[in-house]
Amino acid sequence: MAAKILVVDDEAKIVKLVRAYLEQAGYIVVVAEDGQTALIQARREKPDLVILDLGLPGIDGLDVARTLRREGDTPIIMLTARVDDTDRIIGLELGADDYVAKPFNPRELVARVRAVLRRTTGAAAPVEILRGGDLVLDASAHLVTLAGQPLDLTPTEFDLLQVFMQNPGRAFTRLELLDRVQGDAYEGYERTIDAHVKNLRAKLGDDPRHPRYVQTVYGVGYKFGA
Repeated sequence: MAAKILVVDDEAKIVKLVRAYLEQAGYIVVVAEDGQTALIQARREKPDLVILDLGLPGIDGLDVARTLRREGDTPIIMLTARVDDTDRIIGLELGADDYVAKPFNPRELVARVRAVLRRTTGAAAPVEILRGGDLVLDASAHLVTLAGQPLDLTPTEFDLLQVFMQNPGRAFTRLELLDRVQGDAYEGYERTIDAHVKNLRAKLGDDPRHPRYVQTVYGVGYKFGA
């Protein structure tokens, strides 16, 4: 089973970005926007790792970390815009396993999550082989096969298919898909997803009028239907 990550930050944009990248990597994500909610979520959800912002309203991130350490040994990655080395040192002395300064690269953060989980809990990486009918996506090998035959997908087409296959039956808007595969979503570019879907369907051999794999959800966007 995929590891569960608790993301604690009071900036909605950052929570959305981190959540998208973690879910795309195969993790289960729960969120909190303040210290009190973070402690409630940690006790209820029992996450495998916590990404914790220091500058939280109410209970400060350092106090949340102190409480988490008194109550257990859940790995913690501290996420903060603070540049003072004192905070970093205090955080690490409290038992934080890593420290990431804002602004940050979300792909690097995902890599840090993987490294901390391997180092501290021995948690298995998320399932990297996804199946839908005779379609198979191997994330570690970056390979997609259909009925045993490899498909030549662009990086964006691969990422798009991976998002679909990780969430079968879930309808995504174009903006959500754009955000997940490119890291940012701009309304002026959301129709580029239609072009990627069109190309992906062609390579999957999907009939545009009655697609088997990437299906249109009218008024919303697309979903994986196999």
